[in-house]
Amino acid sequence: MRIKTTLTCLAAIGTILGASFVQAEDPAGITMETITVTANKVEEDITDVPQSITVIDDEVLKEKGIERIPNVISEIPNMNSSGSTVNFRGLNHSMFTSNNPVVIYIDGVAYSNTYGFDASLNNVKRIEVLRGPQGTLYGKDAIGAVIKVVTKEPENEWHGNVGTEFGSYNDILGSFNVNGALVQDKLYLGLNARYQEDEGWITNDYNGDDEANKSSFYNLGGFLLYTPTDRFTAKVTLSSDSLKNNGSRGYALPSGTNSSEFNRDDAEHVSYDAEKFQDNDSQTQSLHLKYEFDSVTLSSTTTHRDVEDETIGDRDLMADNENDGLVVFGNTVNEAWTEELRVLSNNTEGVRWVAGAYFDTDDIDRSPHGLQSSRSGSVYEMNFESVTESETMAVFGQIMIPFLDSFELTLGGRYQQIDKEMDLNMYYNLAGSISSPMYTLNTDETWDVFLPKVALSYRLNDNWNTYVSVAQGYMPGGFNYTAYMGSAEDNAFDPQQSTNYEIGVKGLWSRARLSAAIFYMDIKDIHLYKYDSGSNLYVTDNAGGAHSIGAELELTYFPTDSIELTAALGIIDAEYDDYDTGTVVYDGESISNTPSHTARIGAAYYHPNGFYARGDVTSVGEVPYFDSINEKFSELESYITADVKIGFRFNGYDIYAYCKNLTDEEYITSYSTNSLSANATFGDPRTFGIGVRYSF
Repeated sequence: MRIKTTLTCLAAIGTILGASFVQAEDPAGITMETITVTANKVEEDITDVPQSITVIDDEVLKEKGIERIPNVISEIPNMNSSGSTVNFRGLNHSMFTSNNPVVIYIDGVAYSNTYGFDASLNNVKRIEVLRGPQGTLYGKDAIGAVIKVVTKEPENEWHGNVGTEFGSYNDILGSFNVNGALVQDKLYLGLNARYQEDEGWITNDYNGDDEANKSSFYNLGGFLLYTPTDRFTAKVTLSSDSLKNNGSRGYALPSGTNSSEFNRDDAEHVSYDAEKFQDNDSQTQSLHLKYEFDSVTLSSTTTHRDVEDETIGDRDLMADNENDGLVVFGNTVNEAWTEELRVLSNNTEGVRWVAGAYFDTDDIDRSPHGLQSSRSGSVYEMNFESVTESETMAVFGQIMIPFLDSFELTLGGRYQQIDKEMDLNMYYNLAGSISSPMYTLNTDETWDVFLPKVALSYRLNDNWNTYVSVAQGYMPGGFNYTAYMGSAEDNAFDPQQSTNYEIGVKGLWSRARLSAAIFYMDIKDIHLYKYDSGSNLYVTDNAGGAHSIGAELELTYFPTDSIELTAALGIIDAEYDDYDTGTVVYDGESISNTPSHTARIGAAYYHPNGFYARGDVTSVGEVPYFDSINEKFSELESYITADVKIGFRFNGYDIYAYCKNLTDEEYITSYSTNSLSANATFGDPRTFGIGVRYSF
């Protein structure tokens, strides 16, 4: 059924594209603004870049209330998230490498690890979402896409904003951002901060806590920019983030319960006996040096990031049973250093190129990490303490070659070597006691890979460009850090690789901007994890192969000077081609966590006197998941949500009111099951809020 829907939508998109080339004159003489992006690490018109790109500018971020990365993900065709994990075009996060298939880049700092996969968007000029494999220029984990956050450059005059919001469930937000010159034309300072908290909408009846899923998030950031000459710049950026989540945005039922038996009304009153929380703190520093020679620019970006994540939770998220008092627990410390040296040509037309070298170290210390169980009236702990260390070295390059007036060829490649080792000690003993490890594993592996990219674009006219591209993506392999038996080979998994084929078109006509792409992705050794009922643990595995086919379309249209209409559509059919668990074959099943479609339409009105209003509707299709207890695939139901906002701008002020999930749609965002319970989480109920922002 999915493949038929996909092919039907592909045909419809082809019809739309065919009609798009009929140029229409705009009687008002309105021209669409050029959008400049740095997808290829050089500034280019978005129409000239041969790949799918979504751009969200500062004004749209403010109007839609896009304040953190999960809000960005919901804007992107065929991209979906649940908590800190992301799915894109059929690619899922890898549990035992802890990496997402989508990488965030902010001031050269990469965020791919699910521990701390978020960031404040306080000082942002625009966000570029580069869809498709980006490993050639952006590294080892960019198998699916890159979310590139471009921050604002300061001016001599001081600029900034300060704002606050108050909403349902005592949702309180405060933020400020300011930057300007300390020394005219030489030294600039930027400072920003954001704090948000809410009391949540769930009550734990077991202990009477009516703020059972409360949360808070804060960010402090700053930078110093030094420009002693027209050719040399140095920028130091610092950031501190803290996220605290209590409880869960859902509840649990007995093991094996189907997702269709859950509903959000029941989630508002839950009952579990043990505390559940997550504390995530991260500290980030980066140093960017750049010198412009006459013909080339040389740059160096050095980054360091420390992330500490502590979690504890009720073992079965239920109460009044034999599991009362039992918890799962984990403490993870991740430290990463990166260095990239890059040289690029200063040509703005003709042949352009970029080349460089990259090095990183990435250490993850998990201790303690495990779960409790009950036996003969005593509490035992299974604790997996591990240290994983990896080093990556890479060289990369890309060249853009125009020829025959209307054609341009892009050739790129990245060679990288990844060395990874893990030391694991597994303990099983009475809670609070000390014993020798029951199982140890010391293993290491080296992976080498070359990631090529080829794209050919053809300019139809001054406003329209078409392209075809082939690019390979890569996610490193790793080791099972919850292993309790077996050899090193038994507890290792191979790198996941993909080849993405894409045909696209993008351009302008009259008062509209359109981009569309059709893609096919061949995926090898797809990472997956599954629940092993015998050990009561999740274990790693590679499926032999899978594929995804789909299309993505984005449209912006101004029927008048005061009205903006937007639309985005992603459709996909993603299936396992070779997935044999040893007892059951799941060939032909849909890839877990991949929505059948994502769609978004929006309308905005801007009155010359400062009044504005906008509404946005989002649709997410059925999402398949694997029920490991019943050994079958099922689907979460599709859903549609709507958000509205009205406001008034005057003299630098913006006063507004909003409603999110206007129709109070009830929908499940994730589902999982094990031998103790089945768990479902939900999207938030309808919320209202008011806010004010002052910009200067």
